Amino acid sequence: MGTGMASFIQLLFHLATFIVVLRFMLHLSKADYFNPITQGIVKATNPIILPMQAVLRPMGRLDPASLLLAILLKTLGIFLALQMTGQLAGIGSIFIGGLAGVVKTILDIYFFALIISIILSWVAPQASHPGALLVHQVIEPLLEPVRKFIPSLGGLDLSPIFVFLGINLVSNVLVGILAQAAGMPVARFIGM
Repeated sequence: MGTGMASFIQLLFHLATFIVVLRFMLHLSKADYFNPITQGIVKATNPIILPMQAVLRPMGRLDPASLLLAILLKTLGIFLALQMTGQLAGIGSIFIGGLAGVVKTILDIYFFALIISIILSWVAPQASHPGALLVHQVIEPLLEPVRKFIPSLGGLDLSPIFVFLGINLVSNVLVGILAQAAGMPVARFIGM
């Protein structure tokens, strides 16, 4: 099998990981359960998540079943891509790569949700579209603690700047360390 098929498999597993990570983040941020987008994500992931939640019950805002499933999906995607390209890596390296990929996916979702939130605040500050409300609900838990330390400057909210810096710092340091620990063949499939 060639790298084209490996790329396709990576894409499929990345999309599946993205949806499960999104479910994890919606639970983490206590997003509106009745939002149609939230409902779609929950219904799409329930067949796998619900049996896992029978063993790994949610603990407050934390849903370990969703997080574990996301890591397993990313790990399996990396494993299959390595197999298709004929590269070898240890299972520990592949698992660390899966963990790094999930952390990167979480940070990417926060990054782009923050950009969308900023654009919406300029273009449609009172938007009531389910997508706009969901973006706001996902990003607000990151912005709220920063706003406690950095007051607005004449109505200008500077907290997104510091959240961007934090996301980039965590991405560069934590994901970088995990990618290095995973090793070269695996790091290629993390998404960095």
